[in-house]
Amino acid sequence: MNKDTVMDNSSILILNVDDNDGARYVKTRILKSAGFAVIEAANGTDALEMARKQAPALVLLDVKLPDISGIEVCRRIKADVATCTVLVLQTSAALIGRDDKIRGLDGGADNYLAAPIEADELIANVNALLRLQRTQMDLRNSEERFRQLTENIEDVFWMFGVADHQLLYASPAYERLFGRPLAQLQQSPDDWLEAVHADDRALVQADWLAFANSGHYDQEFRLGQDEAIRWVRDRAFLVRDDQQRPYRIARITSDISERKNMEGLLRQADEHKDDFLATLAHELRNPLSPIRSAVTLMNTVPATQPEVHQRARDVILRQVDHLTHLVDDLLDVARISQGKLTLRQQDVELHAVVDPAIETVKALFEARGHVLTVDLPPQPVWLHGDPVRLSQIIGNLLHNAAKFTDPGGRIAVRATLPQPERIRIAVTDNGIGITSYNLARIFDMFAQGASTRDRVHDGLGIGLSLVSKLVEMHGGTVQVRSDGIGQGSTFIIEFPLQQPALVTPVVAEAAPLLGAQRLLLVDDNIDSVGVMAELLTLMGHEVHTAHNAEDALVLARAQLPQTIVLDLGLPGTDGYTLARMLRAEPAFAHTRLIAHTGYGSDQDRERTRAAGFDFHLVKPANFDDLEQALRPVA
Repeated sequence: MNKDTVMDNSSILILNVDDNDGARYVKTRILKSAGFAVIEAANGTDALEMARKQAPALVLLDVKLPDISGIEVCRRIKADVATCTVLVLQTSAALIGRDDKIRGLDGGADNYLAAPIEADELIANVNALLRLQRTQMDLRNSEERFRQLTENIEDVFWMFGVADHQLLYASPAYERLFGRPLAQLQQSPDDWLEAVHADDRALVQADWLAFANSGHYDQEFRLGQDEAIRWVRDRAFLVRDDQQRPYRIARITSDISERKNMEGLLRQADEHKDDFLATLAHELRNPLSPIRSAVTLMNTVPATQPEVHQRARDVILRQVDHLTHLVDDLLDVARISQGKLTLRQQDVELHAVVDPAIETVKALFEARGHVLTVDLPPQPVWLHGDPVRLSQIIGNLLHNAAKFTDPGGRIAVRATLPQPERIRIAVTDNGIGITSYNLARIFDMFAQGASTRDRVHDGLGIGLSLVSKLVEMHGGTVQVRSDGIGQGSTFIIEFPLQQPALVTPVVAEAAPLLGAQRLLLVDDNIDSVGVMAELLTLMGHEVHTAHNAEDALVLARAQLPQTIVLDLGLPGTDGYTLARMLRAEPAFAHTRLIAHTGYGSDQDRERTRAAGFDFHLVKPANFDDLEQALRPVA
């Protein structure tokens, strides 16, 4: 025996059982010389106790014992759960008969040796049994790992015979995915086909049966029927032995319903994208056409006809408001989807929410001849939320009602208190109504219903989606009701009420009068800065203009304006850098800087503050907002 073998065997314990002291001594010497650890017993009773307590790897067991026969000792060892895996190598005298060997092996012995036993024969038999035990243990461990894996994965794992496709194994996930009893599959291996959707069954069955010849099977099909459909991917491959001969078919069935749903959503989003881009192009061109016509009219008609010029100006203002509304909705939806829209919540009285909303749609209602009825509770009703966003919710609902109601329609806003802590606001119209199909998707992005007879269905289909998201952000709910086409519709929103302990009325102080100032306007859009300069000049201001940062610096140092209105996207040096350059000079340390830009995100506002701006106005800025920014601080 080499040293390595001895060292490897030292952890292996063998129990040597023999009532003959001499024979027991010889066998122990042989085993120890091979490096094994050995313990001894001289009778069956001691052997059984030591086997339970010491847990040897192998028992070298003589058949003839003084108290219990070796055959009975072997049977008890193998019958005991604590010792059933212990190997038993039985030995006997030279004159043992063939029947005795058979009885020993039938009693559970793993092998049988008859005296005289040579040392090398004994060690060879012990090693052979230990190798067999290790192989069996590895196999059991492998089978246990396989069982745990297949029983805990969500996929269905199958094993079939190669020749006849006979089912050998199917994991427990089969019942969850296929919805049929595993016991029934074991009795009828084709039972799984009953779970396949009727429209897919013939193709799936044909491909599965063809696997033996083609060697390829990879299918995606449906399970179940109607609303309970699930999509699966079903794959099979051959399992080969060491000689590369196939002896099993392994099969894996995976639930891909979520992937299929995502693919459907992506296809739907792609269709929405195309519809949206087409609608966006249409929506942007719609207001541009009357604006161009109004400008042409103003250039053609002499100033002696002021009423014509006034109508043209009204058209331009309405269409610019419409464009602004479209862009604002787009930006709001983008901010919400990115989680960047934040609410500036405060206690606000109901009238302060409803009145501004009505004001935003007043022109549209008048143009279409709608009659608006407003019914609010007589007592003050307080909400807790963002006043601007709450007004936007009601304004969008009113705007939607006006669009989808034929001219001369009736629209009502009614607020009630269904519970002391909740308010319900309903916007009802007698318009074109909503089909049952559209009711289920009316709050989806880009969803649009039918159109009115005069085709006033302009819009991107995002107003109601925005309403739904803003209501949810305020902890409220929104729902829609309609009896169908021509039956009108009602949108109902509910919010929790705020019950302030004490509400102190705020008396608004009169805003200080806007005095004439020396202004510098900086914008690379010559038309934009030119029109604004003319308006501010008419208001009595002294106005200077520049179209880039370099000219602006020269003018600012020469004129020392009190207020500078800066575009951020200037060529070369941008507005942020120009603002920092101005603030770095003592002469402009207290000059009012107003950012006038198309960038209006929270990050953009933070950047302007960091650059030294006092105000941030988003193009196209409302002239009232510009006036407010120009007012002196009281």
